[in-house]
Amino acid sequence: MRVNHQQDRHGPIAATVARLRSFILAVCLLGVAGTPAWAGESHILVLGRISDDPAAHYEQLKPLLDYVVPRMADVGIREGRILMARDPQQMASYLRRERVDWVTETSGSGALLAERAGARPLLVTERDGERSYHAVFFARADSGITGIDSLQGSRIAFQRPTSTSAYFVPAGQLLRSGLKLDLLMSPLDTVGPDALGYLFARSELNIATWVHKGLVDVGVVSNLDWANPRRMPEAFRKDMVLIGRSEEFPRALELVRANLDPAVRERLRQVLVEAADDPLAAAAMHEFFGTTRFLPLDEEARRELAHLRELVQLVRSQVE
Repeated sequence: MRVNHQQDRHGPIAATVARLRSFILAVCLLGVAGTPAWAGESHILVLGRISDDPAAHYEQLKPLLDYVVPRMADVGIREGRILMARDPQQMASYLRRERVDWVTETSGSGALLAERAGARPLLVTERDGERSYHAVFFARADSGITGIDSLQGSRIAFQRPTSTSAYFVPAGQLLRSGLKLDLLMSPLDTVGPDALGYLFARSELNIATWVHKGLVDVGVVSNLDWANPRRMPEAFRKDMVLIGRSEEFPRALELVRANLDPAVRERLRQVLVEAADDPLAAAAMHEFFGTTRFLPLDEEARRELAHLRELVQLVRSQVE
């Protein structure tokens, strides 16, 4: 029995050490101390991600990279590395300087990287069986708000400035409808009668809480988060009403830098598309943000991305 107790004591310690190692490695891969010595080497495939939690994201990215690399030996790939950026601006710089080859991102961030660095969408990423999703606007049922066409003088909570479903898409839709958006420093700030004041709540649960408690008038999340009780508790949702929605757009994208070797690009596309049918890839796909399939960019996806790019450009030109 003493052996089992020792294992129980050492188990958490070993797990903590492993997490610490991952964190140290992830911080090193954030690139804040300069360009990694291995960046740009043709035999190394560099996978990038915009991250506010590099330790957690490293653990999610590495299994799929480890699966992909040996299957690309025929195009000269022998190693894989991960490089994370703190924001879209830094990732765009990495792409322009050929420090990153392949990026996995939300479609909104992907649109930014395409605009700023010429990143090329390679595949649509299906997560948890969902290829696409949309934004939903909601308010308290007793607020008297019934639509998004008369929100002047109100307050809306977005998630964060890099969110596709809870910022770029809904903000672009509101701007396109003729609304003026003014950034507020707190929910107590005064909103002009001709503007819609907005704040960033940082999480979907915070958005739901702010609307439920009356700190803001309207919130916006994805339809998937609306249906998720961890992000929209039933105790809150029963008091809410949906007042609008956006068009559909891809759940996520895999992108590559503009001048990646075509042979490497096409082999990467092939390996990822075929991974859904390979039992050896199942665990790695699951870790990769719940990915279930990588899908070719069909005409529907291209139309959705074109519309999304227009909304992102509108937000950047009129708000940011």
